[in-house]
Amino acid sequence: MKKGAVVLTSGGVDSTTILAIAKSQDFDLYCLSFDYGQRHIFELESAEKVSVFFNVTEHKVIKIDLRTFGNSALTDNIDVPLCRNAEDMAREIPVTYVPARNTIFLSYALAWAEVLKVHDIFIGVNAIDYSGYPDCRPEFIKAFQQMANLATKESVEGKTLTIHAPLIDMTKSDIIKKGVELGVDYSITHSCYNPNQLGLACGECDSCLLRRKGFIEAGIKDPTKYA
Repeated sequence: MKKGAVVLTSGGVDSTTILAIAKSQDFDLYCLSFDYGQRHIFELESAEKVSVFFNVTEHKVIKIDLRTFGNSALTDNIDVPLCRNAEDMAREIPVTYVPARNTIFLSYALAWAEVLKVHDIFIGVNAIDYSGYPDCRPEFIKAFQQMANLATKESVEGKTLTIHAPLIDMTKSDIIKKGVELGVDYSITHSCYNPNQLGLACGECDSCLLRRKGFIEAGIKDPTKYA
């Protein structure tokens, strides 16, 4: 009998690649996405396409409203930064950071994993080609895993949970190469923080710039349709 894994799925390059990695490791896939009031809600259409592409066992979309707290360009009336270079991105934590987002998402994943009685969670965090978010660092993943193994009935009964972050020390180009190797169709993914009303990527936000840079460095054509 195959083991199950909960995979956090946003519809972007990184989470789609970890879905391919988890599938290659012969896990039954349970995908979890979030409608959290994000301005780039189009990513959920991609998350659904990706789940169908990989024929996952189940895909849940959880609705929570992080606009209640705001204070992020993704959930509040704050402009998304555009046309920044690598030095600008590295200078400070950007306004696109959503407070405690990965902590919240992983907590939901932990709850579902315990209900499913599975002991593996996959998340596509990356600490190299990323926008400087504190909840994408190895220290955070390690700390959450330690907490998770103190927090649940399953762990108290000796069933250890593992948080898998296989992309954490990979460049975006290496992530894309890995995905292509595993058969990922990146044309169904969405990365943009600031899409237009038709869902076309802006090509200028940090996420678009990192995506474009990754495809260029990988020597692979970016299938994204930009506005």
